[in-house]
Amino acid sequence: MEGDDWGEMGNSVMDLTNPVIQLCMEGTRAEFEKRIDDARLLFEQAWEKSTDDYEACIAAHYVARYQAHPEDTLRWNQEALNRADAVGDERVKEFYPSLYLNLGRAYELLGNQIKAQEYYALAAKLGVVHQTE
Repeated sequence: MEGDDWGEMGNSVMDLTNPVIQLCMEGTRAEFEKRIDDARLLFEQAWEKSTDDYEACIAAHYVARYQAHPEDTLRWNQEALNRADAVGDERVKEFYPSLYLNLGRAYELLGNQIKAQEYYALAAKLGVVHQTE
């Protein structure tokens, strides 16, 4: 998915000692090391440990990456967006372009080009343009 590396975004507001964020960072490390099953498990653990909408937003964003079916990818990306909306403060502001791109891609994979373009347009309004492969 696009815009998935939140490690570069919002470090000034992210508490890198937060257990959910640590699990997501470990999961990302596992991804880079091509340990995909470990990454999936770490992201699922992050979801299970989330205690509020902020943590759930981050965890759902990563869980979405390893779904077997496009419908599930869409569901998890929508969950991440819903949780970001529920947080409603500056901590998630920088997440929105990535959330919108991921939802656009999920809709694209499901063949819904109209919804995909809606989300790509939302990301573009925030300064992130969808790049075609």
